[in-house]
Amino acid sequence: MRVGVLTVSDRSARGEREDQSGPLLVQIMTQNGWTIAKTGIVPDEQKMIESTLIDWADSDIMDLIVTTGGTGFSQRDCTPEATIAVVDRMAPGLAEAMRAFSLKITPHAMLSRAMAGIRGKVLIVNLPGSPRGAKENLEVILPAMPHAIELIRGDPGAEQGHLPHAKQLNI
Repeated sequence: MRVGVLTVSDRSARGEREDQSGPLLVQIMTQNGWTIAKTGIVPDEQKMIESTLIDWADSDIMDLIVTTGGTGFSQRDCTPEATIAVVDRMAPGLAEAMRAFSLKITPHAMLSRAMAGIRGKVLIVNLPGSPRGAKENLEVILPAMPHAIELIRGDPGAEQGHLPHAKQLNI
């Protein structure tokens, strides 16, 4: 699986704060044998997030894009709106699963506005900006990702539940 990791953070984009979530997500993905096709950092600017998501998804070099950051209640948090603007179809079960799991850990999970959807043949998933939140939420959806990607790609074996590329995940 080919993955893009996009960090959304004003401070990280300006070089004022080191991005910790993006590199952590890269580490988790590579430990699972997935290829990192691209990483990037953008500020909390909806048009810039949209443009990056469109460019990456339409480039045909990745199957999954995970964003980290910009999913909360702050006035600057606009990652969900950017995601909704660029996807063709929503994938609400992923965000629901992440919030349901996170609510067992913290009541603040209900403040997440994270979304997930499909653009063309690429799945886009919003994760929290904190390293801990990003890791925990990714771990919730990780087991379903190989099957989801196979379905999006139109892999005929995936329709029957056959997962030729699935393996034990390193979480």
